[in-house]
Amino acid sequence: MKTTEENSSANAEITMEDVKNLVKKKDDIEEQIKAYYDVLEDQGVGVEDPLVDEEGYPRADVNLYQIRTARHNISCLQNDHKQIMKEIEEALHKLHAREKAKRQQDEAEAQVEAMEQQVTLPPPFARVDAVTQGSPACGAGLRVGDEVIEFGSVNTGNFQNLQNIASVVQHSEGKPLRVTVIRDGQKAQMSLTPQRWSGRGLLG
Repeated sequence: MKTTEENSSANAEITMEDVKNLVKKKDDIEEQIKAYYDVLEDQGVGVEDPLVDEEGYPRADVNLYQIRTARHNISCLQNDHKQIMKEIEEALHKLHAREKAKRQQDEAEAQVEAMEQQVTLPPPFARVDAVTQGSPACGAGLRVGDEVIEFGSVNTGNFQNLQNIASVVQHSEGKPLRVTVIRDGQKAQMSLTPQRWSGRGLLG
């Protein structure tokens, strides 16, 4: 059973750090290949140039051993380069696939959470149609479109008409009221203190 555990750890999820390490290996291989090409250039030959003269004898004007070693290593390193590029491609593919799956899961969870909130949120009894700049309502953070579910002692259960809110405002001048609204499907709470200001009424 120990073998299975070792295999499972070997198949651990690919991380961005793993990809960075693979890219570093690729860069190292490319540096080595370049270094061996520099050796060939110094000798004045390429990868395919013949190493014998016109009469078929080994060329005496170059270092044959150095050239053969460089050519052999270039060939091996190019194979390693192909392999590492394949590994990088596979790793990136796995990473992107996992990120996509995680994103989809997060979106699904957010939708479920939003639906649960919508189910548990009480129905609003008023909607904010206008908020005047510089007013107490504006200072408290109320926005146009907010749907009110609680205004001081008034809530969905006991609300009858807008006169209820007017009565609470008149009796609460200078006192903070807890206001709860539904904004973008989410519940938001704020403290609103009815008071006199440069505009009409105590709220604006």
